[in-house]
Amino acid sequence: MDSILKMSMVKVQELTKVFNGLEAVKKISFTIEEGEIFGLLGPNGAGKTTTISILSTLLSPTYGTAWINGHNVITDPDGVRKSIGVVFQDPSLDDELTAYENMDFHGRMYRLPRSERKKKIEEMLTLVDLWNRKDDLVKTFSGGMKRRLELARGLLHSPKVLFLDEPTLGLDPQTRRHIWEYIERLNRDVGITIILTTHYMEEADKLCDRVAIMDADKIIAMDTPENLKNLIRGDLVIVKGNNAGKLKLISETIEWVRFIGAHDGMVTFSVDEAEKRIANLIIMAHEAGVQVDSIQIRRATLEDVFLHFTGRNLRAEKSNGIEKMRMAWRAMRR
Repeated sequence: MDSILKMSMVKVQELTKVFNGLEAVKKISFTIEEGEIFGLLGPNGAGKTTTISILSTLLSPTYGTAWINGHNVITDPDGVRKSIGVVFQDPSLDDELTAYENMDFHGRMYRLPRSERKKKIEEMLTLVDLWNRKDDLVKTFSGGMKRRLELARGLLHSPKVLFLDEPTLGLDPQTRRHIWEYIERLNRDVGITIILTTHYMEEADKLCDRVAIMDADKIIAMDTPENLKNLIRGDLVIVKGNNAGKLKLISETIEWVRFIGAHDGMVTFSVDEAEKRIANLIIMAHEAGVQVDSIQIRRATLEDVFLHFTGRNLRAEKSNGIEKMRMAWRAMRR
């Protein structure tokens, strides 16, 4: 094992996956240090779930390889599986069992000794505030409670790396924030390395030490959330109005205005000292024949970074991705 692998909990090298001639993941590479929360951010079908599936040995890569805790996903899949916990995007609990029984079954699958299994079940259920519900059937749990139970189950065998695939998908905003608190607690109290996939920009910004933004099957940017947002100079100005697309011409002639992207009848710019120059921008819009309905000024978000690199809105990128997800799902079921 080389020195790089010894220092990194996860190392991904030129990872590629092809389904029926269609690349679902294209030559992605990154490393993750022990104790880091690393996010894969992107629209549905960008390759996030395929990447997680390869790293957790559910899929084999077409090209490239990866190591988890020093174990190669191709040549040592058993070593990888012993080193990881996984919380899948789709529910995987048995609703007809209690919380304790779900945990106990998982522990038996990993051949944890009875005394250790009992101790760990109590420890993990207490960590996610479910110990007092241990004897209740899972079918009586809310969506948020089920997600917390899946987090606890994924940690039962003390993995080195925990994969969270869209951990808050389908949850209401309040429950989503509670799950964020539990994920932060797991990372802080247990010291576990976490890899999560998400298409929620706020989630990646809140939780991740570093983020890899994926689009069209590859990584287009990777850094801390703050550094990524700092790539966009100045303030964000979003102009909505009739023929707003004409405003793109302004950024080509004025130094303090930079075009970011256009979508849904809105044009986004980064503007130096926007509050001082907003009146000038409105005058320029009027001269360009644009009837301005509204103007918003705010700081850049990770969605703006995606828009900056691709010219498209992150939430709108679904149609092509959904078909790729279906292909990947069919391949995994075979």
